[in-house]
Amino acid sequence: MAMNVTEGTDGTLYYTAPSGLVYAAGGDNVNCTISTCPVELSVYGYRASLPFSILVIVLYAIVAIIQLWLGIRYRVWGFMSCMLLGCITEIIGYVGRIMMWDNPWMDSGFIMQIVLITIAPVFFAAAIYVMIYQIANYISPSSSRFPPSLFYWIFIPCDIISLILQAAGGAMSATSNGGNQAGVNIALAGLAFQVFTLVAFIVAVFDYMWLSRRVWRNMELGWRFKSYFDEIEGGPTLTILQRVYELSEGYSRDSEALRDQPLFIALEGASIPKLTSNSMVIAAAWCLVGAHPGFVFHSRSHPSPRKESNPASESEESKA
Repeated sequence: MAMNVTEGTDGTLYYTAPSGLVYAAGGDNVNCTISTCPVELSVYGYRASLPFSILVIVLYAIVAIIQLWLGIRYRVWGFMSCMLLGCITEIIGYVGRIMMWDNPWMDSGFIMQIVLITIAPVFFAAAIYVMIYQIANYISPSSSRFPPSLFYWIFIPCDIISLILQAAGGAMSATSNGGNQAGVNIALAGLAFQVFTLVAFIVAVFDYMWLSRRVWRNMELGWRFKSYFDEIEGGPTLTILQRVYELSEGYSRDSEALRDQPLFIALEGASIPKLTSNSMVIAAAWCLVGAHPGFVFHSRSHPSPRKESNPASESEESKA
């Protein structure tokens, strides 16, 4: 049965119920609820999955508890802080999705989830940057073109800038039902900067691995150590594809990417396993449990294999 929907001069959709009552499906005076308006008139066009949101919250909560325990045990405060911040931000973001399950027209729930789920991966990315810094110190600091600490002093601020741009632009576009082109442009600018950051990071990592190849080829690296590099393969590309598809049409009711819940769930599961950035994110968070730096860098059974002794680098490594 066709819906009796009209569009106001400001682009707001109005739904006339069979009873004759008129409800605003957007704008400052939105008063639609799940019991009064068809869910297709909401920004997403569907009711967020409650079981999926609860499952994600539980998985992140378990990761946070494990990371808290490992961080205290191995005294890895920086890595622990990044992981906890990422998990907590994701949990709050999915609380926003639960709020939208209760009312798909709730602006506070939408802004909460779109901003926090977008920003949260920056903390997981920061954890990876710190890990790469530790790997460089573990193998051979002298083989790096620049001090290993620049892996996180450069790339973490870049990620923060790009994700803030994406979150701000996405929120501007979403709250205007896609009518704010400036919001779309800001989000795409953040995406472009994130792409540049990821490419630069990958190039820097592989450049270091090439320069230090004579050292690590003669080392006996355990499976835990090798697992660190699995986090780098493929993930950035999958994340970029996810962002491009999501932002290409903006946050409007006509956006197929925004209104496809199975696609959202699939991307959340498919883009995460390799990268801990924005994104994506559940499997990556669990990968970082098994690849915890305490198992390698703070274990007596895994001493640094470097034959050379560099007091300056050792002092710097102790501060990680």
